[in-house]
Formats: sequence, structure tokens, C-alpha cells
Amino acid sequence: MVFCSSKGSLGVMLYFLLIYFLAFQYCCVDANSTLVVNAATNASARRIPDTLFGVFFEEINHAGAGGLWAELVSNTGFEAGNPKKNLDIHPWKIIGDKSLISVSINRSSCFERNKAALQMVVHCGGYTPCPFGGVGISNPGYWGMNIEQGKRYKVVYHVKSEGKSDFQLSFKGVDVIVVSSNTTSVSGHEKWNKVETIVEANATNHISRLQITTTLQGSYLLDQVSALPLDTYKGHGFRKDLFQMVADLKPKFLRFPGGIYVEGGHLINQYRWKETIGPWEERPGHLNDYWNYWSDDGFGYFEYLQLAEDLGTLPVWVFNAGFARFNEINTSAIAPYVQDALDGIEFARGSPKSNWGSVRAAMGHPKPFNLRYVAVGNEDCDHFNYEGNYLRFHDAIRYAYPDIKIISNCDASTTPLKHPADLYDYHVVPQTSSLEKFGNYVIVTLSPYSVTSFDLLI
Repeated sequence: MVFCSSKGSLGVMLYFLLIYFLAFQYCCVDANSTLVVNAATNASARRIPDTLFGVFFEEINHAGAGGLWAELVSNTGFEAGNPKKNLDIHPWKIIGDKSLISVSINRSSCFERNKAALQMVVHCGGYTPCPFGGVGISNPGYWGMNIEQGKRYKVVYHVKSEGKSDFQLSFKGVDVIVVSSNTTSVSGHEKWNKVETIVEANATNHISRLQITTTLQGSYLLDQVSALPLDTYKGHGFRKDLFQMVADLKPKFLRFPGGIYVEGGHLINQYRWKETIGPWEERPGHLNDYWNYWSDDGFGYFEYLQLAEDLGTLPVWVFNAGFARFNEINTSAIAPYVQDALDGIEFARGSPKSNWGSVRAAMGHPKPFNLRYVAVGNEDCDHFNYEGNYLRFHDAIRYAYPDIKIISNCDASTTPLKHPADLYDYHVVPQTSSLEKFGNYVIVTLSPYSVTSFDLLI
């Protein structure tokens, strides 16, 4: 990423990529070789900042859900799709033919922010016995669940039934031992129970799937199903292997959660941080419409801040400034977005006794996170209302949090900005043919740097 100071005299970059491709016809070195550095007398030295390199994390290509976030179940709450039209149970599959079991979406869940639940009617188990193993539903997660021998997994589901329920949990292709199981009633909701089971795998299957089956006839409601390995990083829900890969980069900052993921193709599908905090069961999820998949939002705003802290790096929060790719909010109507950004900063770094700081504290983190940088939107400088919207955010944040560094989306590398900013964030995604070449080397200063063809992948 390029986070450059908007003040030319400072010349500060938080992140840049400098690539030299040097071509030498001959390169011979011996014990008598001498290194000669030819520095121009009028060259000025610049201090390299500690925050030189960082990482840009976006929920794209399942980098979070199905990637760094260790949740194995996809579509945990059966909310995927458009709730005003048809909900989609994908990738859940039915175990058993239609004469034995039928499923549908029922909107009477015990969770207020995600009302969809799976209604499962089991027709066998009375006069007609169910087949061996029972009938039910299965979930492959993301391209199959990686279940490993000797590891333990916590499986949680919520169920409502008029009579007795006797669900069996299994991972396809893997025998498991039930280590413990606990059933508790959901407060305020008669007949809804939360079942939490810890199992240990006796074998390894890299393309397994979670199966929930029964041999009892009846009608059941199922909702909020989760399967997590117990050995996540510090118990924070991050896959240890992928976390370590990020940590090995030694990033000095973490920019999150995107990317176009922040905005969506349309504002109706924008990332709303307030809907990604609190208990995972209460998070409604949203359609990641630009990248075309559903996000359960188990990996939410709190988890991004926790990730930055676990990495020992500075969080850079990118919030929605009233823009999506295909629509935007007029400056005259931007006030709710401004307040939302202020609330988000308070959540991250406010006192545990403050309105939003208390929510963070209730999630187990009374100490404020070290949020020092915020970006006003993502790649939005070309929008008609960006200048006006930006100034509203800038003035409100500067007044409430004068120490926070505010990042503009506009490029100040060639033309001075028309608005005040501490830093600017310039994104370039070129074809390799468009890189500016200077003789035998190439200098690239970008944020983020990527290519759309394979000829530079070496």
C-alpha cells in the first residue's frame, strides 16, 4: 500500500514497493573487489519510517471466510441470499431422499438479527424406519473441511423441537470421539436449545463435511451451526498456519477490511461494522456482492482489530464514506455515516465505560485497541461527492480525535490535494506493459501492487 504524506516536505510513505530489475552482462567478484557508491552531491537523505511495510487485508477470494478465519461451516445461519426474496441454503445438502426428509426456510429463529432458520421435517422413524445413519443435512464448508487426526473441534448448533431430539454429529470419512457435550436453553426462547459438543478426530480427511442426522420422526428448527478447531491462534479464531504466514511478513500495519468489500457494488450490500460485532450467532451476515459470495461476518470489526493486535501491528481502518461502486450518498445526507465512523473509533479505542467502548469490553477486550489511522473510503476520489463527504468526516474526526491520522483516497503524487489530509492512499492495478521502465530497472511505488496477467509471476 502507498500511504504517502500529503505534505511534500515530509515525504513520508507508510508502504511502498520498490523493485529494481538490474541486468548485467557480466558480474565478477573476487577478494580484491571494491564497492563504489556514487552519490550525487545534491541528493537529500530521507529517514526510512518504522511503518514502511504493511499488509492490506480484504475479504476477497475467501481470504477471511474459508481462509484466515478458522470457521469450517459456510452459511452458518442459513441467511445466504436476499432475505426479501429467496434465501439460499447453499452449500448445505440434504441427506436422505424426499420421501424421508424435507427442508425449507422458516423465519422464526430465536435470533433477532437473523430470523432465518432451517425447518427440517423427518418423515421416517415412525412406522417407517430411517436408513442406517439417519437422515439430515451436511455442510462441506469451503471446498471440503480439513479434519486432522488428533485435533479437537467444537461443534455448536441451535435446535427447537416439539418433542425429543436426538441428533448425531459426524464428519464424513472420519471417526470421531465425543469428548464432551453440553445442552443449554436459549434465554427467553421456549424450546430453543444450544448444543455444544467437542469431538476429537481419529483420522484425517482433507475434504470432509459436517453431518447432522437423526432417526427420530418429527419437525425441527435448526439455526446457527458452527464447527471450529480448538487450536486457533490464542483462541482468537485465526488459523495458526495462515496467521504465521502473515506474521512472517513482519507487517507494521494492517489495512482492513478492504477494498471494494467495504462498499459493495451497491450500498444496500455495504459492510456495516455494527452488524459484525457481538456474539457470532447474532451477526446477520451480508452479501459480498462485488466478489459474489456470502459473508457470515464471523470475522468482523472486532476480529480485525484483534488480528492487528496479535500481529503486533497498527490497525488502519477503512470505513464507508457513503460510496459503493455504482451509487453514492450526497453530502447533504452523509451525517449518519459520519456518526457511524465516530462510533467505530469509539468502539476501538474508547473507555470501557463509554457507549461503544463498553460493547468492546463486553466482548472480552476492556483495554482500547491502538487505532491511530483511518481511511475515508476506498478508491473513491473519482466519485462526485467525495470532496464534500471527505470534509465532513475529516472535520468531525479531527475535532473528536485530533491525534488520529486521516487518509485520503486522492492521489497527491502529481497534484496537491484540495482538502486537508495527513496521508493519501493511492491504488494502482496495472498491466505489466504499463509499468514505467527506466533502462535496466523498474521503480514501482504502489498501493496495493498487483497485476492482471501472468507474465510477471516469477
